[in-house]
Amino acid sequence: MAYITRALSDVMGPRRHRRGRRRCQRRVTGSPSALLFVPRGAPGREPVRLFIEEFEALRLVDLEGMTQTDAAVEMGISQKTLWNDLRQARSKVAEAIVNGRPIEIEEGYEDSDSG
Repeated sequence: MAYITRALSDVMGPRRHRRGRRRCQRRVTGSPSALLFVPRGAPGREPVRLFIEEFEALRLVDLEGMTQTDAAVEMGISQKTLWNDLRQARSKVAEAIVNGRPIEIEEGYEDSDSG
């Protein structure tokens, strides 16, 4: 068994620390007019971080009224990927509203392999 493990590591190269597939690039056409929203009475709380891709999914579907299929085509991603971004965005916004936390919009998903 050790021989098979060694042979596979020789063929596949060193292990990477990132799990799963690399995130696909998304097309973002709208930009937020503000990058930080702070509720009254809670300025020192830890912000909820909303990625720009999640913001764009939320904007296209909930504000512009696009279907998820049309929004996915607009962003250049699959409908499943858009659904995941939209679900994450809605969850983060709900967390911020319910618990009185600020919302900070960040540039994009962190890529642990960059460098």
